[in-house]
Amino acid sequence: MRQTDTSDAVLPSHPSPRGHLVHAPWPYARLDVPALRAAGHRPHPVRQFVLKTRSRCNLACTYCYVYEMADQGWRGQPAAMSAATAARAAARIAEHAAAHDLARVDLVLHGGEPLLTAPAELAAPVDAVRAALARTSPRTRVTATVQTNGTLLTRGRLRALAAAGIRVGVSLDGGLPAHNARRVDRTGRPGFAAAARGLRLLARHPESYAGVLCVVDLAQDPVETYESLLAFTPPVIGLLLPLANWNTPPPGHDPPRTPYADWLVAVFERWWHDAVLRTRIRIFEEIIALLLGLPAATETLGLAPAATAVIETDGGIEQADSLKSAYEGAAATGMNVESHGFDAFLDHPGLAARQLGREALADGCRACELVEVCGGGHYPHRYRAGEGFRQPSVYCADLQVLIRHIATALHTAAAQGAGPGAAPPGPSSAVRAPRRAAAS
Repeated sequence: MRQTDTSDAVLPSHPSPRGHLVHAPWPYARLDVPALRAAGHRPHPVRQFVLKTRSRCNLACTYCYVYEMADQGWRGQPAAMSAATAARAAARIAEHAAAHDLARVDLVLHGGEPLLTAPAELAAPVDAVRAALARTSPRTRVTATVQTNGTLLTRGRLRALAAAGIRVGVSLDGGLPAHNARRVDRTGRPGFAAAARGLRLLARHPESYAGVLCVVDLAQDPVETYESLLAFTPPVIGLLLPLANWNTPPPGHDPPRTPYADWLVAVFERWWHDAVLRTRIRIFEEIIALLLGLPAATETLGLAPAATAVIETDGGIEQADSLKSAYEGAAATGMNVESHGFDAFLDHPGLAARQLGREALADGCRACELVEVCGGGHYPHRYRAGEGFRQPSVYCADLQVLIRHIATALHTAAAQGAGPGAAPPGPSSAVRAPRRAAAS
């Protein structure tokens, strides 16, 4: 992997904000993508496309990375993606799928709040992609989900989404009003009651229920938070570490203490030792899969290449929008679906760096015995201003404690097995759980 001290060879065809070079010399001033390709490194195609169908939201959560963190680019975006932009994005997705003979593409309707769209129009972007694929890549299968705060879920919207084969994921901070004090609308009114109504309605339609995302909050009891979410019978819970970095550390960050590991370990113990599998918890299943050497579909752990593109409401092609937590324009590429295909996006240094696996990591991470599982941690968590993304995760100590704890649980379960076919204690066997994680 060649590096260079100047930007001239790095961003010639991608008019990304020059701020990239100031804020993140790695990768923008040091990774020479043309040299990387000349040396034989081949990019991995984009497989997940996040369609920002709405740039505004009906809530004003105080910690939202889109509206409350470093990047305020949403202010210049159209409120909604137009039909013409959706059609052009669909054509580009189909073009990419055909060029790389993709068996499947995953679509995520996102925002803002995508359910601000009228029920009759909710499925239009997905329908456009399916129609474009039918013309150019008919063997490519489409999966589709919508990520929502749940407050606008109605029977009509659920019917429209189900008819289009679009599953629903909901973001929530826990299953009690006290857990959701920061999820309020622009007048300060709490959004939990409406979200709870939407989740109860969604729970009656398990075929449409993709799961619940919940950001870890140290102020809340971990087991209470987990068990309160179970009241909504989610098939999967995604427990997310708060978006933070070395310049903006997470609340309670005080090395060598590991409060986030402690919080997650408490949930893991409750989940692992439950007599029945009440739900899947993605971060635990991903760690189990990676410990066993199985593939896990995640951008937050492991060394698998990033394969996600975001299409903004104006048609701009961006990197994963979790990068908006780092600095203004951190997700920007300067590309758009009108002028650029996704093959051009593959050569953007921001994405190329996220496809290098171990080679893109800090020296200490590459030498760590947990690197195959941790993978350096979630990319935005590595950011340090003026240096970029070639740092350990700001959650490094927490990740080490959590991974080692789960590894010990696996070893203990294996040692307690009565024979080769015996299932260890826990919500699922140590073999079945990671297989589900790998397939998700």
